[in-house]
Amino acid sequence: MSVNGITNNVAGSYVYTNNEQVATTSSAAEVSSTESVSKVSTAASSGVIYEHDTDTEAATQANANKKVYKQDPQLISKLKADAEARTAQLENIVNQLISGQGKSFSIATGTNLKDFFENLTVDPATKAQAQKDIAEDGYYGVKQTSERIFDFAKALSGGDPDKMEDMRKAFEKGFKQATDAWGSELPDISKKTYDAVQSLFDRYKNEQEEAAKTAAAAGAVDPLAQ
Repeated sequence: MSVNGITNNVAGSYVYTNNEQVATTSSAAEVSSTESVSKVSTAASSGVIYEHDTDTEAATQANANKKVYKQDPQLISKLKADAEARTAQLENIVNQLISGQGKSFSIATGTNLKDFFENLTVDPATKAQAQKDIAEDGYYGVKQTSERIFDFAKALSGGDPDKMEDMRKAFEKGFKQATDAWGSELPDISKKTYDAVQSLFDRYKNEQEEAAKTAAAAGAVDPLAQ
C-alpha cells in the first residue's frame, strides 16, 4: 500500500470518525435540548399549577377569616319595642297636656263647663289659678306647653333627626286623641299650641340639615388647594 493510500484511508477514517462524533454530539445535543425543553415545559406547567393552588388556598383562607355579619333579631325587636314605647309615651304626654290645657281654658273662661264638667263648681281661687295657667307665660300657655312637648320629644328621641320625625307623628297622633276625647274642636289656645309645636319641629329639622351641609362642605377636599 502506498503512502498516499494510507494517508487517504487515515483521512477517510478521520473524516468518518469526525462525522460520527458530530452526529453523536448533535444527537446528544438534541436529546439534551429535548429533555431541557421538556423539563422547562413541565416546570413551567408545574409552576402555573402551583401558583394557582396557592391563590386558591389564600382565597379560601381569606374567606375563612372574613367576619360574617348577622342580624340580631332579639336586639332588633327590643329596639323596635323601645321606639314604639317612646312614641306612645309622647302621645300620652301630648294627650294629657292638651286636655289639661283645654280644661284650664274652660275653667278660666267659663266655656263648655256644662258640657264637659257636669255638676262642677268652680270657686274663685280655682278660676284664678286656671287663668294664670293659660296666660301667655303660664304653665298651660302656648309657649310653655309647646316647648314642653318639644322638649319631651327631643329627650325621647335623643335628638336624632330621623327619630324626631317619628316624634312629630306621635305628637300629631296624641293631639288627635285629645281632640277626640274633647268631643269637639279644642279651644283656640290648643290650636295655637299645635302650630307652635310644628314650628319647633320644622326649625329643628332645618337646623340639622344646615349643620349636615356645613359638615359635608368642610369635609370636602378642594382640588385647587392640592
